[in-house]
Formats: sequence, C-alpha cells, structure tokens
Amino acid sequence: MRIALGLEYDGRAFHGWQRQPEAVSVQGALEDALSRIAGHSVQVICAGRTDAGVHACGQVVHFDTDALRPMSAWVRGVNAFLPSAMAVRWSLSVAEDFHARYDARARAYRYVLLNRSERPGLWAGRVGWHYLPLDVDAMRAAAGCLLGTHDFSAFRAAECQAKNPVRHLIRAEIHRAGKDLVIFDFVANAFLQHMVRNLVGALVSVGKGVWTIGQMREVLESCSRALSAPTFAPDGLYFLGPSYLPEWQIPEARETAGFMAL
Repeated sequence: MRIALGLEYDGRAFHGWQRQPEAVSVQGALEDALSRIAGHSVQVICAGRTDAGVHACGQVVHFDTDALRPMSAWVRGVNAFLPSAMAVRWSLSVAEDFHARYDARARAYRYVLLNRSERPGLWAGRVGWHYLPLDVDAMRAAAGCLLGTHDFSAFRAAECQAKNPVRHLIRAEIHRAGKDLVIFDFVANAFLQHMVRNLVGALVSVGKGVWTIGQMREVLESCSRALSAPTFAPDGLYFLGPSYLPEWQIPEARETAGFMAL
C-alpha cells in the first residue's frame, strides 16, 4: 500500500533533501528510519526538494510498503529513529496513484528576514538578516510585477536542472511582523532551484533603494541571472508545504509555531 507522511525539519542539520553517499540528508535519514519500521528498504518521493540549510514545516512524501503497521507506527515509531532536527507529524494511507510531487497543485514558501542593525543571536540560522532599513511598500509594489506566468531564468541557480524555466507565481506578499521582522510569502505551481532566495535578494535591492521597481521588471524580462541580485542565505527560508485537490484528503500544512505564525 501507499503511505503519505507530513514532516518538518530544521535544515541546518542536513545537506539538503537528496540522499548523498557521504553526507546526512533529509531523504537519507527518513528512508533509513522508515526501513527499520517497515523491515525492508523504503524509498520516498517528496513534494519539493529543499537545499542545504532550508527548513520545512509541511513537507509531504509518499512511499510504498507491504508491511502491515498501525498508522501510529509511521509517526511515533519512525520518529524514534530520526535525528532530533526532523519529525514526522502525520501519516495517512492513500490511493496507489497518489504522487506527492506530481499531484501537488501549488507549493508555498516563506522567507523570514530580520531587519535590524544587529545580527541575529537567538534566531541565528533560522532567519535571514539585513542590517539596513528596508522600504516594505516599495518591495511590495515590486513583487506585483512578478505575479503570473513568466520565464524566471533571472532568478534560478546556475546549476538548476529544470528543463523549463517558466513558472506561474500565484502569490508574492510582503509584510512586517513587529518592528524587526519582514515576512515574504510566495506560492507558485512550482519553483526553480534557489528561486525564492533570488527573489528575496532582488526585492531587498528594491527595499534598500538600489533598484527601482522598473529595474525589477527589466531583470525579470531579461531572463539573465547575471543581471540579478545575489542569492540570499538559506537560513530564513521555510517550505510551508504543497497543496492538493481535496479528493486526496492530504492535510494542509499551514499551521506553524512561534514567529512562523506571524
């Protein structure tokens, strides 16, 4: 049967999602723990791969097994064998044709930026940081030109392996939370490698007055990574999770804790 899981993790503890022979990865740690509970080798498919240092609040995966276990075993049992920086939050038996990646209609990311003169201490590794004051209204206006269907080549990593750079950006919202936090929310059908971090870097360029809103539009239309802003650190990036059609009955992972709920 096919099982879907929802999980969260602190990206600082892993060298990205994908299994690697000589490094700790999210996929590797999860598959090893699942295999111990299932009693056979398990391979998982995720809704969206995350880079090293990127966190997740609602990653969704699926795997196949012939092991008969109570649903609780795929949560509490698996968690007993996972690193402390990762936890399964729920498990669900799903139809055999459910696919965590291909059935996801959209994916949501949040970037949390500390905007004050002093670097983070308590939140080190969990927020991005920019020390100069930022004009959130200008960044919000610039984000508007990103909405819709575009070639986002200007905001993809040089090593991005996606065959098609066209993505549909459904949501790009920016707001302040309290005095020092700036929250960036993005929803798209899919994202290119480093796309969110590169968008944040470009929007920060607008916020500190280096770019105009018109320049943001010009960079987007140029499709040239060389003209865009530097990639922002992974520290403040959170994969909130994918969304699916109601028929799959996959829990929506939008509820988060602490400053992530701001």
